[in-house]
Amino acid sequence: MTVTFKGAATAALLSLMGGTAFAAGHGEPLTGDLKIFLDTSNPAPRATMEEVISRFQEQHPDLNIETTIIDREAYKTQIRNFLTANSPDVATWYAANRMRPYVEAGLFEDVSDLWAEPEIAENLASTKGAMTIDDAQWGVPYTYYQWGVYYRKDIFDELGLSEPTTWEEEKANCQAILDSGRKCYTIGSKFLWTAGGWFDYMNLRTNGFDFHMQLANGEVAWTDDRVRQTFANWRELIDMGAFIDNHQTYSWQEALPFMVNGEATAYLMGNFAVPPLREAGLSDDQLDFYQFPAINPEVEMAEDAPTDTFHIPSNAENKDNARAFLRFVVSPEIQTYINGPDGLQQLPINAAASVPDDKFLQEGFTMLSENSTGGVAQFFDRDVPAEMAATAMEGLQEFMVFPDNLDDILNRLEQARQRIY
Repeated sequence: MTVTFKGAATAALLSLMGGTAFAAGHGEPLTGDLKIFLDTSNPAPRATMEEVISRFQEQHPDLNIETTIIDREAYKTQIRNFLTANSPDVATWYAANRMRPYVEAGLFEDVSDLWAEPEIAENLASTKGAMTIDDAQWGVPYTYYQWGVYYRKDIFDELGLSEPTTWEEEKANCQAILDSGRKCYTIGSKFLWTAGGWFDYMNLRTNGFDFHMQLANGEVAWTDDRVRQTFANWRELIDMGAFIDNHQTYSWQEALPFMVNGEATAYLMGNFAVPPLREAGLSDDQLDFYQFPAINPEVEMAEDAPTDTFHIPSNAENKDNARAFLRFVVSPEIQTYINGPDGLQQLPINAAASVPDDKFLQEGFTMLSENSTGGVAQFFDRDVPAEMAATAMEGLQEFMVFPDNLDDILNRLEQARQRIY
């Protein structure tokens, strides 16, 4: 579907509607055209982006803006075609390896000049690594959300446990939980990506962000001793019996009742797990959140925070206008709106933006903006090429169920790495 915003009539209408101009643009009002393609087809993201574009139009009443909204799944199959022919000026996509094919094909514009501007360089620093390939930046982020350990604070209080910051504390807590007759962690690995989340954190904490991304990029063998150390650390929990039984038969949603019923005390998951936990009856007094603890004190803390992005196609006809729009969407005011209670209810990227008044979003923002100096990863199946991710996640789930199969698993993954990359 295409929605078109045109000229002074739109600005007048916005004024009558009480629209507010944000001081997020640079220079004089723009003229000419701007063609935007969005994959934000679900109702809330769609309404959010339409409002953002309306506010940009208000600042630039003589700019002709044409917006095309494409179903998210259809967008994924169409993006290469429309980047090649009939290209828009701005397009939504995702960070890190999900943008790599289009960078390497020369279909995304290098926007390192924007990242050199102080307002962007200083306030978006947490995600610069996720937007960087070959020492250049290829887009800007507009929203992300944290991963971490969501846990039953009431059970921790009952057992006299505090939030762990080290691996030894994590394991000691887990043993106390097991001794109480509960499992430490719920997980549903029927759909394999949840095992990918555990691997991400085990590897980021064991070997650090740079190594993790080298592995994701196919530059490190899966049989490397450093990878084996990641699995050795992970196996400590598996051998303790830390995870719920038969987790390979549950989806991530089907694993939630174990935490709600108190049979397990924690869930390594993205912030999207909070609403269903609340809906199931857990109060914010019962629920809390902590950063996955340090394992190797020599590596900086890095996090998974999947990030949605805007890009300028290389074939765009109106790149100056597109750059102005990218500056606008990463400004503090617009970041506050996009991620606020009337928007996506996620986390703003801009460190100067306001965070929604939500306990978990506040904690996640502090963690990502202040306590994640090691970098921000995009999650296993975004950082790793699709074919490799599918093969690897099968192996990760198998390891959680049959840890003695590790040698066979790593040999298979190494053969796949050599073939796929």
